[in-house]
Amino acid sequence: MKLALPKGKLQKDTAALLDKAGFGLDDYNERSRSYRLKSSRFPDMFIKVFRERDIPIQVAIGNYDLGICGLDWMGELMAKYPASDVIKLKDLGYGGFDLCAVAGRSSGVTSARQLNGCFDKVRIVSEYQNIAEAFALKYRLRRFSILPILGAGEVYPPESADVAIIPKMTARKLASFGLTPIADIITCGACLIANKRTLSRINFSDILTSLQPFIGDVPVAEEMRIEEKPAGKGAMPCVESSDGDVRLALPDGHLMKTTAELLSRTALGIEGYSDDAPAHRPTVDIPGVSIKMIRPQDMPLQVANGNFDLAITGEDWLSDHLYRFPSSPARKVLKLGFAKVKIVAVVGPGFPADSIGDLRDMVRSGELRSVRVASEYVNLADKYARDNRLGGCRVIPTWGASEAFLPEDADLLIENTETGATLRKNNLNIIDTVCESTSCIIGNSDALSDPRKKERIGRLVKAIEDAIK
Repeated sequence: MKLALPKGKLQKDTAALLDKAGFGLDDYNERSRSYRLKSSRFPDMFIKVFRERDIPIQVAIGNYDLGICGLDWMGELMAKYPASDVIKLKDLGYGGFDLCAVAGRSSGVTSARQLNGCFDKVRIVSEYQNIAEAFALKYRLRRFSILPILGAGEVYPPESADVAIIPKMTARKLASFGLTPIADIITCGACLIANKRTLSRINFSDILTSLQPFIGDVPVAEEMRIEEKPAGKGAMPCVESSDGDVRLALPDGHLMKTTAELLSRTALGIEGYSDDAPAHRPTVDIPGVSIKMIRPQDMPLQVANGNFDLAITGEDWLSDHLYRFPSSPARKVLKLGFAKVKIVAVVGPGFPADSIGDLRDMVRSGELRSVRVASEYVNLADKYARDNRLGGCRVIPTWGASEAFLPEDADLLIENTETGATLRKNNLNIIDTVCESTSCIIGNSDALSDPRKKERIGRLVKAIEDAIK
């Protein structure tokens, strides 16, 4: 029997539940870098840790018999693939939140049914792309586009999107982002899921019996529904920005600390951008410049779409974007030099290849008929496999914690590493360096040549360039 457990926001509560149920897991906690676990109570069970959003897919395709994840990611899979071989067995009673659709207050929209009348084309931003499409179809939006992101959707409306689908916030927090709720979508919580085909041949009763005393009769999380909010009154008028305004995106996450340190050495007077109390809309002492904080992975596409003129991200994410969209208007403006990483090709312990040439020979000889390549860098991984003539390769998108896929669920991993410590801890072997990456400023080529924006962009870039000398 194979069980997939979540890494991230559900990990602490999941570990507590399994501890109470007597699973006796050896190293499952928020600080652990282990991805394979042993259970003293179920010694024959194979247990692996994944990013939560990967788990429903792994269970649906039959790589794992059971999994624990949030109903949001179960709903995201089922919204596009309703016939998938995955079923919810139990709600577990923790990790609850509501997913909702919000719009910018300044747009004047207070109900989802107003969208067709307010926008010629509705721009929807969300990390839940399939749920976003279901939302658009539910309200019969005549024209819409879905902007895929990896999080922080609340910062996009109204300038970069018209609607965001995000976890519900308090009224006070929504107001701080200038947002108003327009529809409720799904009530989410942690749940135990299973592969439908597995249910007919494996008896899960021992596992369910061990969990039952500690979950009791928890409220059942709702299947996906979309309910509009009633139209409100007194909506704020839409506020348009000037055509000459410059929009700058700064990174959150692991790039934030070093980026904040760099910006603190400039004379730009940026406030609200620090680890202590980050604001999603920092301010700067340059009139006509606005700043938002978003995920570095999202920046190349957002810059290419014209939602931002400049952004600080990694060369790795720009390269991944350009491999898919070689004529993209997103281009590198300035190399910054911090957050250095290598993108490497990695195989699992005992894999009979010490180089990419060895792996290619295995494919040519028929020893390995198809190469499963797991990576967050989907486009870069695809290009690398093609360049190295790994015929019949299949790229498996991941959402972080990619080391967990080797060796059972992938043959090759394309991953970033700073020191290699995590790879070594998991007994993984680097067989090639794909490329090296550092932080950089990227820009939209149309904005860079726009005479109305050129002076402000030049001032921003020059101040940052001076700070790294």
